[in-house]
Amino acid sequence: MEQLKNEFVVNRPIEQAWVVLTNLERIAPCLPGAQLQEVEGEIYRGVVKVKLGPISTSFKGEANFLERDDVGHRAVLKGEGRDTGGKGNADALITAQLESVTAETTKCIVTTELKVTGKVAQFGRGIMGDVSEKLMTQFANNLNTMLDADTDTDEPATDTPAEAAPAAPTVRTIHGPAAEPIELSEFAGGAVLKRLAPFLGGLVVLLLVLRRLRK
Repeated sequence: MEQLKNEFVVNRPIEQAWVVLTNLERIAPCLPGAQLQEVEGEIYRGVVKVKLGPISTSFKGEANFLERDDVGHRAVLKGEGRDTGGKGNADALITAQLESVTAETTKCIVTTELKVTGKVAQFGRGIMGDVSEKLMTQFANNLNTMLDADTDTDEPATDTPAEAAPAAPTVRTIHGPAAEPIELSEFAGGAVLKRLAPFLGGLVVLLLVLRRLRK
């Protein structure tokens, strides 16, 4: 289990930032590599695509809120994903806490308890931390770009909805553009390549041996 801590600033007052950041359907396209595919009640399902050079993989998973404190502006989100190629799994417990910086800006502090198994785990904590920090920076940039271009004021709802009989949740398909894979080498740089060097070196030797055997 690894614990990662990141923070970023949203160009909105805290109440408006809270409305935006708890709307997973709206903010999903801002996260590199992520694509929301369907919503069933409070469960959000989608895919995250990852690429390292010529090697690509996808994690299919789902997320849902375990806690949501609208007064204290704190939310706990549980997410889990499975590599579609069977090479690893990832489970995360994400806690987000908002703090007002100025009347027009809000800081979001994100603490993630991450458990990764399979081949993905070989990259180690240092690389995971580096990648998560850069991903969070890119997410914040995309989010603020979206908000700056949006005329919606993101005001919290004030009307009290009428009580209705509970109904079974239906699956709603999200039709959005396909996400571009996260290129890990761009986010982790030399750290990833350094970890992969022994593997790549062994692969080259193996290819040379096979080539000689064919002659």
